[in-house]
Amino acid sequence: MSNWIISVITEFGYAGLFLLMLLESVFPPIPSELIIPFAGFAAARGDLNFLGVILAATGGAVVGMIPWYLVGRLFGLERVRWMADRWGRWFTLNAAEIDQATGWFVRFGPVIVLVGRLIPIIRTLISVPAGLARMSPVLFFGASTLGALIWNTILVSAGYLLNDHYTEVEVFLDPLTTIVLAGVVLLYLFRLVTWRPSTAR
Repeated sequence: MSNWIISVITEFGYAGLFLLMLLESVFPPIPSELIIPFAGFAAARGDLNFLGVILAATGGAVVGMIPWYLVGRLFGLERVRWMADRWGRWFTLNAAEIDQATGWFVRFGPVIVLVGRLIPIIRTLISVPAGLARMSPVLFFGASTLGALIWNTILVSAGYLLNDHYTEVEVFLDPLTTIVLAGVVLLYLFRLVTWRPSTAR
């Protein structure tokens, strides 16, 4: 995958970077930890502009959030509660817990989204509950843009400073992505085993 990412950025520049980051926001298996440090290296080499790389990466990430946010918003909270009443064990949530999570998004949505954008895998998934909670588009995209901007700036700077050793960023962050994914799977299995129906049904 590394060679493909490098070839896309080398051949298409900012447009290629924008497209890669859009895909990364839609499909979690495409890691920004591989994409952005190379773009930072290209900026250090003079092939791309440092600020331009950050803007293209952030723009692609923000546009890529739209489909998942719309899925949550259009699918609707009532449908999810209905499904939780019937197949809640596989969702690992019951209706009361969904209401509680929605309440968190209503109260702390921007903070949850901003922090979520800094965590591998979660940065993609966080858009769905934000849509389900009908979080204000202004707040959602504002917090998402800020989170993406912070994350992208860190990775671009790392690639820029490490120069042709930019792959060292991947060596550090790739295991982190694996750990987060394993944690999500283990949490799901734990919730699957300990799930109980809602007393509010």
